Amino acid sequence: MLRRLETPLGLKTNPFIFFVSAGIITAFVPVASLFNEPVSAFFGAITTWVATHLGWFYILSVTGLLLFLIWIALSRYGNIRLGGDDDRPEYGNLAWFTMLFAAGIGTILMFWGVAEPISHFGNPPRGDVEPQSVAAAKQAMQITLYHFALHTWTIFALPGLALAYFIYRHRLPPRISSMFYPVLGRRIYGPIGWIIDIVAVVGTMFGVATSLGLGTLQINSGLHHLIGLPNTVTAQVGIITVITLAATASVALGLDRGIRRLSEINISLAVLLLLFVFVAGPTVFLLKGMVQTAGDYLDNLIHWAFWNDAYGRTGWQRQWTVFYWAWTISWAPFVGIFIARISRGRTIREFVGGVLFAPVLFSIVWFCIFGLSAIDIELWGRGGLVEQVDEDVAIALFSLLQHYPMAQLTSGLSVLIVVIFFATSADSASLVMDMLSSGDVTESPTRQRVFWALGGGAVACSLLVLGGFGALQNVITTLGLPFCMLLVFMALMLARAVRRDYRGAALSGEDTGRTTTPSG
Repeated sequence: MLRRLETPLGLKTNPFIFFVSAGIITAFVPVASLFNEPVSAFFGAITTWVATHLGWFYILSVTGLLLFLIWIALSRYGNIRLGGDDDRPEYGNLAWFTMLFAAGIGTILMFWGVAEPISHFGNPPRGDVEPQSVAAAKQAMQITLYHFALHTWTIFALPGLALAYFIYRHRLPPRISSMFYPVLGRRIYGPIGWIIDIVAVVGTMFGVATSLGLGTLQINSGLHHLIGLPNTVTAQVGIITVITLAATASVALGLDRGIRRLSEINISLAVLLLLFVFVAGPTVFLLKGMVQTAGDYLDNLIHWAFWNDAYGRTGWQRQWTVFYWAWTISWAPFVGIFIARISRGRTIREFVGGVLFAPVLFSIVWFCIFGLSAIDIELWGRGGLVEQVDEDVAIALFSLLQHYPMAQLTSGLSVLIVVIFFATSADSASLVMDMLSSGDVTESPTRQRVFWALGGGAVACSLLVLGGFGALQNVITTLGLPFCMLLVFMALMLARAVRRDYRGAALSGEDTGRTTTPSG
């Protein structure tokens, strides 16, 4: 029956995955709107249980995956190419790097660049230093980099690497079920594989919607600051609607003309804003602080990587670390598929070096410049940022820019950057969810990608109606747990596959320093 619906609608997809996923997502929107209190209470209760009993599992898993990526990149398997032996990268390093940010962390940088350091500066995570002191500033920067440097990009890099390996080396479909091929075999093409992909599509949709929701909160705060637009759910739904519709233009243009060009433009604008704050702010302090903060981060990385508040029991990590990991993990399949799509032809070592370390360096520079600029204002300037961020976390960036020249202009530029990141995220998500549902990397009918773009906006609106930022946290913490288990499974399957392929090449007498193309 589902197959008969595909042709008249002009679709090119797996009808079971597409229609079931679309049905679940479509049903959630009216249910969340009509029964927002019971739905919100349901996710809140589950989130409390998960954070209390399994927060340690999130923290241990992400740290373990980081160690795994470092191992596989430095091992003899690092020279294996993601594709045929003669394949070379489709995109140059600059274009590749900018597209990583389009799908990955662009909106996060804009939202948390000031908000996170200032939040921890005013309310230190461990409670062992005086709030708003120099010691609190150092701790705030350390925990911020822990959240947004190596560990965040580990969550993106691992699924991207595993998917690229199985898609391009073993010629399997670009679906999450392909990760199960070593244990399921050809059953990934049947109902079992389809159910896995449906769960991946639905979970990814909620992860993307959370990112869009955070971006909307910041855009609303920026427009309230610039033109007095009210900070209301109605305004936020309107913002999501307008920008999601605008994103369909990028969807229609495709990957090269749409996402790629928007990404390059937006990274340029973001760097321009970064340089402005660097020059207009306390430049010498920022240079000194950047070097020292990077050293403090590396010096304390092992401590933060395993800290889970076992003795304090303050519940702090539920609102911060566990939420971050769950959120990032929930849309890791989306980012992973997208990164895999643009990374064919690179070796495992090149992939890990590019996806894990290059964005981390940029993230360190970004958070040090914005975070330390805000801390400078609190320690030696007029202050007031801590109180403003406590009242409205989305206003943090605009509150900082008020302390520098041309505040209206730079605030307007910031809103534009967030809007474009919003559009590229929606565009990238529509491309990836279309691939997850169709199992095909070739160009699909535009109407399919438009549907997923509109779906992301609709779910984001529903989550905001459920209760704004708190609802975003609760839904994602709940849905992130099965995806965390999935990432661990991906690492195990990837390790098993590369060992088997490398051993097979050695037994056949081939030069194991070269890559081989094992049969799927």
